[in-house]
Amino acid sequence: MRNALIPALLLPALLLLAACNQSAAPQLAPARQAPPQSGSPVTPSDFKLPEGQGCAGDIARFRAVQDNDLATGHVNQSVYDRIRAEIDQAAALCAAGNDAAARAAVAGTKRRFGYPG
Repeated sequence: MRNALIPALLLPALLLLAACNQSAAPQLAPARQAPPQSGSPVTPSDFKLPEGQGCAGDIARFRAVQDNDLATGHVNQSVYDRIRAEIDQAAALCAAGNDAAARAAVAGTKRRFGYPG
């Protein structure tokens, strides 16, 4: 009798494990919402990232992206202000000659707010 119970108990467990290996249908990306009307909906065609080397260049480029994202409505003012405060701290590290820490701070801010590294 005991040997007959083992397959009966294992069958539900095996079915659950098999279900875990099933691949789900691909999820469609949610519909993109229109940007707020307060800003221009697209990046201007003449937008160019600043040039520069090291931490100063990284900071200048990320600030330009942030200014553009605010102007086009891709970030709201409160998010922009939070990012700007972090980048200001990175700029202070850069001005003090700590290039590596400043660049790491910029990379961390990008990661936290979903920007590509």
